[in-house]
Formats: sequence, structure tokens, C-alpha cells
Amino acid sequence: MTFQVIANIAVLLVFVGVLYFLKQKHIKFSNRVFIALGLGIALGLVLHLIYGTESEVLSQTMPWYNILGTGYVKLLQMIAMPLVFISILIAFTKLTIGKNLGKMAAIILAVLIGTTALAAAVGIGSAVVFDLDASQILQGEAEVARGEAITARSEEMAGKALPDQILDLFPANPFFDLTGARSTSTIAVVIFAAFLGFAYLKINRKQPEVAATVKKGVDAIYALIMEVVKIVLRLTPYGILALMARTVAMSDFGAIYNLGKFVIASYVALGIMFIVHLIIIALTGLSPLTYLKKASEVLLFAFTSRSSAGALPLNIQTQTQKMGVSDGVANFAASFGLSIGQNGCAGVYPAMLAIMIAPTVGINPLDPTFIATVIVVVAISSFGVAGVGGGATFAAIIVLSALDLPVALAGVLISVEPLIDMGRTALNVNGSMTAGVTAARALGELDTEVFNDTHQQLEEVTH
Repeated sequence: MTFQVIANIAVLLVFVGVLYFLKQKHIKFSNRVFIALGLGIALGLVLHLIYGTESEVLSQTMPWYNILGTGYVKLLQMIAMPLVFISILIAFTKLTIGKNLGKMAAIILAVLIGTTALAAAVGIGSAVVFDLDASQILQGEAEVARGEAITARSEEMAGKALPDQILDLFPANPFFDLTGARSTSTIAVVIFAAFLGFAYLKINRKQPEVAATVKKGVDAIYALIMEVVKIVLRLTPYGILALMARTVAMSDFGAIYNLGKFVIASYVALGIMFIVHLIIIALTGLSPLTYLKKASEVLLFAFTSRSSAGALPLNIQTQTQKMGVSDGVANFAASFGLSIGQNGCAGVYPAMLAIMIAPTVGINPLDPTFIATVIVVVAISSFGVAGVGGGATFAAIIVLSALDLPVALAGVLISVEPLIDMGRTALNVNGSMTAGVTAARALGELDTEVFNDTHQQLEEVTH
């Protein structure tokens, strides 16, 4: 290990020490998260300017940074599946969930799928306005290799008809799915937990004393998992510091410049969808600005980590503790949002790619029939998209294959993928929170006093 690598690690540790000092001084959790973001960007820029992305020093430094950054994301992913499982199950044990279950699920799914269809339309519009065309993008070795890998993956999926893809959502082995081994594992775990939940409701009607015992056990497991969640979430500022430092230091600014039009078009579409979410919040009679302030911490984490699954614990706690959403609704919305209706990864991105690639095979991207087909395919395909890295690629493969478009051209964007994926992930998480708040408001399960309290904090996380 060279002196330069040691110095880079030492600087990171100094910044970690600064964040810990701020915690000891009882600086608010949200402020420490934003400070960590700023420090991470600054550190990443300095490393990038000194060494460049191809530096041997950076290649030796980043694995050490990953211990803190990627390690933090792995800890969040570690608790994601158990939290999805117990969150759905405990939702059924809440007294209010039985009478509102069908209506709640319908509202949440309607918001998730409806906004995904709208996201596809917005993505199409952005691609058309910015005149994006995949054939005009220069492909290097990395892009070609990525295209070949995507083609190989699409060939593996090509033999599966829609009924087979639907069957993949079912949990043949729920314990296997609890490991997150399949791209559809999240929704499979939700289904398994829902079956157990319905079984609990039947037991509660026939054998209340047995149901009370079951509820006590579920509550105990939930409390245990939530304590693990709180421990991990306290590491958020440190994880964001390392993640942002790595992202900025390793970014290819030349590629970002060359593909700047696509990056701008993507963020314009993502920005429009954020505004749509805020309009939905406003239509429920709530303040979009208050919502945005309360959602900022989890959105910031989603942006830096690029993991919807990793953001799940903070998502649920933000809805329940800061927005006043009932436990049952928050758990359902956050869990469903991991694999259904991801506006960024399963909505905007595949639709933009379809419009970009269509001209390369002689299809008019402005054809109303083609546009309508893209929107419908995107909405249907949004089921089962994994809330982890690679989910957008999986969604793109499904959509492009269904439209009979060459999937290999999706590899031309590999150099700017991390930059765009940050915005996509934040939009995904925001969509699930919007669904939760909307459903809670419609069902009368939103505590407006908590929502309107601008001083409400995640006390369990920050202390």
C-alpha cells in the first residue's frame, strides 16, 4: 500500500471523525446527512482532480472506501428482506387493516402503476423533445461489452412467455426468496407474508386466544428487527460520505459531457415526475412543501446509495414517524414499491430507451400506436423489478424484448448509468412514499398533526 493510498484513507477517517464529533454535539440527524453529502462530494472532486479515474492510486483506494460505503449498503440489504416480510405480516395484525385491506391495496397499486404509466409517457416526451437517438451515440469497448451481456441476458429470458413471468412472482420456496436470490424475490416474499397474514385474520376470528399469542410473537420479532434497523440507520452519514466520495471520484466526466443530452433529458423527465408526485400530495389536501421537507433524508439516501431496497427501513420510518402514516399502510406501500411501479427504473428509463432505439430499426417513435404500446408494456412490465442495482437493466430488457427492439443498444449508456441511476432510485422511493401518504389520507389513517409538525424527527435513529 502506497503512501498516497494511506493518505486518502486517512482523509476519509478524518471526515468520519468530524461527523462523529457533530453527533456528539447533538447536531440534527438530517443536518449531519447533508453535511456528509457535501463532504463526500468535496472529497470525491479532490481525488478526481488529483488522480483521475484511471489512476492506480484510486483503484487501490476505493476498495477501502467501499468497506464503509458498500458495507453500509450491504447492511441495509441484509435487513431489507426480513423487514419486508415482518412489515407485511405485522400490518395484518393491526386492528384497522382487516376492514381496509382491499381498499388500501387498490389505492397503493393504483398510484404505483398509474404513476409508472405516466412516467413512461413523460420519458417518451423527454426523449422526443431532446431528439435522442441511440445510433448517434459512440460506442467504446465498455459499451459493446455491456451490450453483449445484456443481449445474453435477454436470450435467457426470451423463452418465457407472460404467463411464465407471472408464475415467477410466486414463492415456490419462500425461504429461498428471503435470501433475495431472484429478481422477483421481493414480491414473492410479500405474497408469502400476505398468505400468513390472511391466515392470522382467520385464526383471529375463530381462535382469538391463539391469535393473541401469534400477534405477541410477531410484535416481538418486529421489535427485534426494528432495533437492528435503528442500529444500521445510525451509520447513514458515514455511509453517504463514502458512497458520494467514491461516486464523484470515479465518475467519467468526459463521458458525462459527451452524453450530456441524455443525462439532461433523463433528469428533466425525473424532475417532472417528482412534480407529479407533489401534485398528487397536494390533491389530497396536504402541503407538498411539508412533504418534501420530511422526505428529504430518505430521498438523499436513495440518491446516494442507488438502492431502493437499502432505503426501505428509512422509507418506512419516515412515513410512520414524520408523515403520520399508519404502520400497516406504510409497510405495504414501502414493500410493494420495491418491486411494483418503480417510476424511475421501470417507467422513465425503459420508455426513453424504446424511443431512442426505435429509429435504428425503422420504427417511427412518434407513431401514436407505438407510443401507446410502449406505455402499456412498461406499466405491465413494472411488476417484479428488483429494487437493487441492475433493476433498471432488468426492466429495460423486458420492455425492449416485448417490443422486439435490439436490447444490445441499451449498453451505450453504461458510462453515465451511475449518475442517472441516483435520480431514478430517488424517484422510485418517492413514488412508494407518495402511494403510502395518498392511501393513508384516503383511508383516514394519516395523523395530520404529525404530518404538519415540521419539527418531527426520526428520534429512534438519531439517539
